[in-house]
Amino acid sequence: MVLVGDDTVDGHLGRKVYGKARHRDPVRSSRSYTARKYGHRWVVLAVPVRFPFTARPWALPVLVDLYRSEEDDRARGRPHRPPAQLMCRLLRVVPPRFPGRRSVFVGDSGYGTHEVARSFRRHRARLTPVSKLHPEANLFEPPPPYRGLGRPRVKGGRRPKPREAVASARRRRRLTDGWYGGGTRRVSVVTGTGHWYKAGAGLVPIRWVHVRDLEGPHRDESFYTTDPAMAPAAIVTHYAGRWSIESTFQEARAHLGFGTTRGRCRRTVLRAAPGLLGLYSIVALLYHALPAAERVGRVVWQGKASVTFSDALCSVRLRLWSEGVFRRAEGGTGLEKLPESVRELLWRALAPAA
Repeated sequence: MVLVGDDTVDGHLGRKVYGKARHRDPVRSSRSYTARKYGHRWVVLAVPVRFPFTARPWALPVLVDLYRSEEDDRARGRPHRPPAQLMCRLLRVVPPRFPGRRSVFVGDSGYGTHEVARSFRRHRARLTPVSKLHPEANLFEPPPPYRGLGRPRVKGGRRPKPREAVASARRRRRLTDGWYGGGTRRVSVVTGTGHWYKAGAGLVPIRWVHVRDLEGPHRDESFYTTDPAMAPAAIVTHYAGRWSIESTFQEARAHLGFGTTRGRCRRTVLRAAPGLLGLYSIVALLYHALPAAERVGRVVWQGKASVTFSDALCSVRLRLWSEGVFRRAEGGTGLEKLPESVRELLWRALAPAA
């Protein structure tokens, strides 16, 4: 089972809004410019699902947690937990509910820390991370056996850092693997293994992969996993599939009103935004359950190859209005008395297609 995680910020102004803080806005920020936004920062865990009517996986949110700033935690006397720790807490909920199933978690660089890798290593029988790796990560051999003299060593001999290994590599493997948007891409990779070390935190065995895009403008990236046996192509494919959660955030904002809630008290804040993200999953599953004949309302334009979330939302709305509301009007015959043109106008008003 593949899981993807990320955090997103929804703007919320006001002086007395529970959990509000000043966060980096990932939508408006770039590598050279950082934009800030006042609001809530939500840590989201989702399951990517490839439906038969889609060309790429849809990331369905299943668990959501609110990140509190250091100032807010200090004022309330709580221990501060960064987004990576919140994500680890969400992930600990998954294995007990799916016994006997192994999960692969995919996150961006914010969840590619040594702390997260060490946490996953303790649960390596059930959880495996795939994330970005800094090219200057310190890699070592495992410590030699203790001989009974002095303090036992915590690490062995030094291994080349990913940047050094890539610079000295004479050959690069060429692969065709899964890429962003559900397609494939030809890439060249350099891979290696080692034990990632951080002072005071010990060693974590990893496999790292340096990827170079041979067909597009994507910059070179390095990724890692705590499963040394995982193939490089699988690592790249897993990470490219992470982009589906970014599409989920965008569609939830555009079609479900995520980021427009105006509740201020604790219960309202903790209920509204997670409810809208959960609604995204519900709409996708309801659309999948509809008979093919009732998946209507799809907007078609040149270049559009598959169903989008707005199409699914339109069809689900039509089904709810026709079966849940108008079916009860005059024994279900009230709607049939309207002229066809009026019914069409009514459907377009109640379930507009984006």
